[in-house]
Amino acid sequence: MLIGYWILAGALALSNLFAAGLKFARTKEQLHSSGQAWVEDFSPATIKGIGVAELLGAIGLILPPLTHIAPVLAPIAALGLAVLQVGAGSTHVRRREIRMLSANVPLVVLAIIIVAVIGFMVWR
Repeated sequence: MLIGYWILAGALALSNLFAAGLKFARTKEQLHSSGQAWVEDFSPATIKGIGVAELLGAIGLILPPLTHIAPVLAPIAALGLAVLQVGAGSTHVRRREIRMLSANVPLVVLAIIIVAVIGFMVWR
């Protein structure tokens, strides 16, 4: 079960680290020209804020269980990332970018599985 957690959490963390890195490294215009049209609806500060949330979620998935310091933060981080992806998905639906949900839905499912796995580990 522990190996499964690290595989799932690692995949979700890497995905969010990559997304956060793009938001920090690129301007709003560069993100838009690379196919992320949703940035039209948000200010540069909000885009960076989303990147911060993704970065903190990724750190929260890995660091607490790894250090055994406040491991309860890991499911909270996973739940936060799920909420973030639901928000992203609702933005895509509002913009009629339904194909973009193919990225959001698997990440929500992965985050919910991580919450369930940790819950099982805690309550067993």
